[in-house]
Amino acid sequence: MLLQILTGILLGLHYTPDINYAYYSLMHILREVYFGWSFRCTHSGFASLINIYVYLHIGRALYYGSYFYISNTWFSGIFLFFFLMATAFMGYVLPWGQMSFWGATVITNLLSGVPCLVPWVSGGFSSPSLSRFFIFHFLLPFLIYGFIFLHIFYLHQISS
Repeated sequence: MLLQILTGILLGLHYTPDINYAYYSLMHILREVYFGWSFRCTHSGFASLINIYVYLHIGRALYYGSYFYISNTWFSGIFLFFFLMATAFMGYVLPWGQMSFWGATVITNLLSGVPCLVPWVSGGFSSPSLSRFFIFHFLLPFLIYGFIFLHIFYLHQISS
């Protein structure tokens, strides 16, 4: 997770969260920034590995029934999982190609069941949405890091 934060900071220094320039700033990172391709591949590859690890970790917790014995650890882990999925979605949207645009449209339409949630989270379906997604994608990993410490705290509270 720390490697994700470090590579994300390095990538965030060169990224432009504007609808007209997001894709071109991504191409600039890949082609012009020294080892930019390596930082991006590391960032996206380890994000996939973290997701696989979290799925295996949740599967193990379900298999052993630890949600029954240590409920605080279970709930902190579920919140951690939701924050990870939200961060992964916002990272998927950042290149602002056709697939990420329609992915953002579908997910924000899912949020439209709650009144006034789409304008608050994404600024509607216009220009502020990409910059807000970038800000949330940049800030949520620090919250996730705090939830990891909370998760470990609850785990060791009962000397597990």
